[in-house]
Amino acid sequence: MKYTIFGESHGPAIGVVLEDVPAGLVLDMEFIRSELGRRRPGKDALSTQRQEADEPEILSGVFEGKTTGTPLCAVIRNSDQHSGDYERLRTLPRPGHADFAGFVRYDGCNDYRGGGHFSGRLTAPLVFAGAVAKQILKETGIFVGAHISSIYGVNDTALDDVSQLYGVAAKDFPVLDDAAGEEMKAAILEAREQEDSVGGSIECVVDGLPAGLGAPDFGQNGEGVFSQYLFAVPAVKAVAFGAGVAFSLMRGSEGNDPIAKEGERIVTKTNHAGGFNGGITNGMPVVFEVTLRPTPSIALPQETVDLSTGEETEIEITGRHDPCIVHRAVPVIEAAAALAACELMGI
Repeated sequence: MKYTIFGESHGPAIGVVLEDVPAGLVLDMEFIRSELGRRRPGKDALSTQRQEADEPEILSGVFEGKTTGTPLCAVIRNSDQHSGDYERLRTLPRPGHADFAGFVRYDGCNDYRGGGHFSGRLTAPLVFAGAVAKQILKETGIFVGAHISSIYGVNDTALDDVSQLYGVAAKDFPVLDDAAGEEMKAAILEAREQEDSVGGSIECVVDGLPAGLGAPDFGQNGEGVFSQYLFAVPAVKAVAFGAGVAFSLMRGSEGNDPIAKEGERIVTKTNHAGGFNGGITNGMPVVFEVTLRPTPSIALPQETVDLSTGEETEIEITGRHDPCIVHRAVPVIEAAAALAACELMGI
């Protein structure tokens, strides 16, 4: 399946076109709504107070409750825009945002309001597409789950077994250790009080992918396929599989995964490789961690350049912004992982 996301943060709607969806899939709309609800803003002081219902409207690709096999198009209406908050940003690019890069790339024609097409708002249709992908994967016994692994130096309990993730999606704050979650919340609220923001990391698992998917080559490399989907998520700045950067602290005798038999199945006793060897799945759970930057829109004064005059100046950003987007990004990362897994599966 291939997806195209369309719309802008302050336009009438955002949406997604998902092509090559298998025909005959009965869409579980309650599940899709619950996934969108996990990402939805305005629920507490930990996120932006923008209020959006995020109710998906199917325009095509479904007939009599089943997918038709033709492009599946869904839109999500925008209803709570404060576009006036962004008028000064027409010529004042925000540090850390895609304002300047987008201005140059699109000859100044980009929609600057709320970040336009670069806004985190566009992750809502991605979650819709990911929810469809999750339903397809579930039918083949593949599970996708994630948790917040850290926020601003506060770490969650280490993930030892995939089963630890089974109930995390139902939590308002998706961590394994609720006590650590409270510390993370305190760090977010402290940053908010100081008109600042914090970043963090998310650990995700795709369990059930068979061995032999992917290739060592460019374009089909399994880790490369996942990374392409993950880096399309706004704010993601790093992706690490398995032990990731910890490999730099290991010897080969520590980093290698011993190979063993489990019944008729070949397995590894550890999973430092994160489910991939040579860009190909090895049958173990695909495990990776993504790092998300602190939200760039902060109320503290920041340095910028006025694009209309070429003069250096200062900007103070007003409006409604997340002091941290990590907790809302968990279903987004799962969605990207589910779509990547479908591609590797040839779905």
